Amino acid sequence: MIGPNGDMHANCTVTFIKGCKFNILVDTMTAWDGEKLKRLLKEEVNVEPENIHYVVCTHSHSDHTGGNYLFRNATHIVGTSMNYGERYITSPLDDGKEFLIEPKVKVVCTPGHTLDSVTVLVETGIDEKGLVAITGDLFEREADIEFPNLWRELAGSQNPEEQEKNRKKILEIADFIIPGHGPMFQNFYKNKEGGGGAGPSTSC
Repeated sequence: MIGPNGDMHANCTVTFIKGCKFNILVDTMTAWDGEKLKRLLKEEVNVEPENIHYVVCTHSHSDHTGGNYLFRNATHIVGTSMNYGERYITSPLDDGKEFLIEPKVKVVCTPGHTLDSVTVLVETGIDEKGLVAITGDLFEREADIEFPNLWRELAGSQNPEEQEKNRKKILEIADFIIPGHGPMFQNFYKNKEGGGGAGPSTSC
């Protein structure tokens, strides 16, 4: 949301993943949202911050990383950087390759909005929601598929060409998408032409 003086008001979508082995949190809002985030975890999934094993921030903007300080038992992945406390960990993300957290949850590089942007892919099975992509600001919200100025101009993009390419990749494989600033939506553009983010009339 843009204020009357031109300031932007933004906060991110937060996603909790109950994996087979790990509790994983994707994006953590701003540093002013710590109490809210703790309350949501307790009320919605009955999890305390110390029981989170991985925190994945889809990129390094402060509206996606501000609550990281709450999760001191977790390995943190911020964009393509991975650390536990002061120890910074070499991972395949450093070379643009995917990082497998557990068999059905992986982190892949999807630069564009920022050069360090990543997406979390969760395979839930065909009886649930299929492949869910938690994309951060690769997709701002569902509307930016038909109105690409939302991601190109309003949200901004450090590399629009890379972002459009990675948007197309996600639209080709995901059954559902959780964007950076909105609710999850079903990907009706899967296996269709025109889902790349330049509007539905643009061919993949």
